[in-house]
Amino acid sequence: MTQLIAERILDRMTDAERERAAVVESILPTLRANAPIADAEGRFAPGNAKAIADSGLLGLVIPTEYGGMGGTLRDLCAATYVMGTACASTALAYFFHNSSSSRGMLPLGAIDAGLYTDEEIPVVRAFAEKVLTFMGTDAKWIGNFASESVKAETANVVIQTEAKKVEGGWSVSGTKSFGCLSSVADYYLVTARLEGATDLNGLALFLVDRTQDGVEPRTHWNGLGMRASDNDGCILNEAFVPDDMALTLHGGFQRATQVARGTWVGNQIAIASIYAGVARNSYEYALDRTMAMKFGDTGASIATSPMHQILIGETEQKLEDIHMWLRRQIELETSEPPLLPNADVARNWRLTKGTICERAFEVTANALKMCGTSGALMDNEIGRSLRDAAMGLVQAFPAERGKLDVAKQITSGQGWAGMTTAVTKKD
Repeated sequence: MTQLIAERILDRMTDAERERAAVVESILPTLRANAPIADAEGRFAPGNAKAIADSGLLGLVIPTEYGGMGGTLRDLCAATYVMGTACASTALAYFFHNSSSSRGMLPLGAIDAGLYTDEEIPVVRAFAEKVLTFMGTDAKWIGNFASESVKAETANVVIQTEAKKVEGGWSVSGTKSFGCLSSVADYYLVTARLEGATDLNGLALFLVDRTQDGVEPRTHWNGLGMRASDNDGCILNEAFVPDDMALTLHGGFQRATQVARGTWVGNQIAIASIYAGVARNSYEYALDRTMAMKFGDTGASIATSPMHQILIGETEQKLEDIHMWLRRQIELETSEPPLLPNADVARNWRLTKGTICERAFEVTANALKMCGTSGALMDNEIGRSLRDAAMGLVQAFPAERGKLDVAKQITSGQGWAGMTTAVTKKD
């Protein structure tokens, strides 16, 4: 049986998982070929968008009844890990597309959990199924926009984007500072506060057509790494959203998040998987390079030098650390029945994210050392991997933030676990 890249992080893959993973591997040549120029230009490669759409992978985690491939979080983690070995920027953009599925799956899960009244269920179901159908049957790219530039001391996300009721729908205005697929997405999935809202029950979801009036990218993001993830954010200026493209039920979104596992909307471990893939690719590139290079006097491989031997042993250890933390968190978030209470799963995630991303950066740094000055180029696997891995140190939250949260939870019951979103009015 052919060994798949995904098997490095997924144990006991089912036949269906292997089939889906094989589809991911089938597009890797395209992603690898486009990675250098996409990174240099800081633009998402159109060829990558087409390859992913044509393969059916836009519906990877969408149930088959909505035209998807029927995958789970295990499949998503495998996909972002594998894509991370070829083009981390594409993997990141692909993750954020897939994260939109939570706005369909969580409401349906909350319906099953009895969190909505009989009168509310048809409204919630209609929106959830619209999201899933867009991603599955219709093969639409969805950009998921929640984060904003304003920060709060007591919350991980601040929502100032506001929606006002107008005839036939909603007028949405605000700026989203972070979110991939700014120029590629067919629709933006926007989290906004309803006019007059003062708490989380006033958060609502809107499917915004990217090409309509009142919608534009925020500013070109000239990032250090992940440069081709199309991470420009968006500006909404009285963008009209029809009623049937919104979920504005009081507490509708907030209740949906209650059935998430690990984090407030789930799936975050699939971001860490990207950086694990980056680390693996940089090391394999460095190992192949140094194994092929020979000493002029003895003809022995440069990889046999004492310095390289130390780096190789150390890097193997760090990669194993990455894979063990990754496997454990995936298991905690996908096992049925759950292995731990959700609060403990969330707490483990706060440690997992930082550990994986710090180790990934250390692995890419070791790969740089292995390749020496001649391999330290901006536009090769080493330069791109080092810059991409650096983004993992700061994306979402740094390792120090996660450790602090865990310590607070242990000693005083405080810390971030779940939905800690501030709903504030823009000055």
